[in-house]
Amino acid sequence: MRGQENKKRFVISNVVILGLVSFFTDIGTEMVYPILPLYLTSVLGASPAVIGVIEGIAESLASILKLYSGMIADKYNNKKQLAFIGYSASFFNKVIILFSGTWGGILLARVVDRFGKGIRVAPRDALVAESAQSGGLGSAYGLHKAFDMMGASIGILLAFLLMTSYGSGGFKKIFIISMIPAVIGPLCVLFVKSGEKRPSPKKLDMKWKSLDGRMRWFLIITFIFTLGNSSNSFVLLRAYNAGFSATDAILLYFVFNLVASLLSVPMGRLSDRIGRKYTLPTGYFLYGAVYLGIGLLSSGAAFWGLFAVYGISTALTAGGERALIAEMSPPHLKGSALGLHSAIVGIGLLPASVIAGLLWDSLGQASPFILGGCLALFASIAVFIVLNREN
Repeated sequence: MRGQENKKRFVISNVVILGLVSFFTDIGTEMVYPILPLYLTSVLGASPAVIGVIEGIAESLASILKLYSGMIADKYNNKKQLAFIGYSASFFNKVIILFSGTWGGILLARVVDRFGKGIRVAPRDALVAESAQSGGLGSAYGLHKAFDMMGASIGILLAFLLMTSYGSGGFKKIFIISMIPAVIGPLCVLFVKSGEKRPSPKKLDMKWKSLDGRMRWFLIITFIFTLGNSSNSFVLLRAYNAGFSATDAILLYFVFNLVASLLSVPMGRLSDRIGRKYTLPTGYFLYGAVYLGIGLLSSGAAFWGLFAVYGISTALTAGGERALIAEMSPPHLKGSALGLHSAIVGIGLLPASVIAGLLWDSLGQASPFILGGCLALFASIAVFIVLNREN
């Protein structure tokens, strides 16, 4: 009985500490991220196509790291160390942005930031999976995502307040202040407790054909979905062009993150209760509806509602995807499988962001969102069919 209580305390404390790591890191990240598109266009003179190239390159260069960091974490049982290195990159990202005078400097900063994310994501997700109680993967990932999105919400709110106080000349001050939580996040990793050590496998035998059949199809559908999942920088630019000021657009982004934060835990529990085969298709369907709405509508009231539904979609899918991969993968290959999923998503983001920028410039600002909405609706139907099939 006492052993079960100790195990429960370990589970709760580990997931909470990992949540705090993401909480503080995301405060710093989201203080900068929603104002970066405006900084690039209004201060550095970059075009939407350039923003697409920056976001695509930054995401894709980190993609391969997401796979290999998961494999290294499985082989050497060094998940905590890799997570610390990865989260530390968030601080150096802020330093580079502060001293950048061209969009090339911002590209370097984004590469450093995504490099860090590429290293930390799979080991961190594997630590969460190892800490989850039996049958509670959705709840564990939902709790972690709630911390993550709450940190993002606070960061966005701080960006709004600071932009309101300092005006368009406050970019540099916000960059400096964002360094404080970016330092606290990696330090929290030091308090993460390591679970039971398993013998390191001499050879990682994860091959495509050896994966669960539904998992293979899910990864393929995820890649197709990602081709329409362009950077949120375009979502914010669309809000600017729909008539929202810089500060109001930040508030829109705050609504999205706040809703996702509040609903991540209940949606994670729901996915444990009724199954990912119902919650994931619903999340993709809502995502498709949101993207089509952002592309085709322009009223302020519609945008507030769309960003709230965007948060619901994220709460349904972000933790559910990782829980699905974790429960379909062998215990000694969870880091590798989670890294493979993250790598596939990252690889798809380069053409996604580049295509979005080119479509915006050539066919108009609605076109990338129409494409993304249609691909999301396809993913909703395809995932429902795949997950309801026998393996």
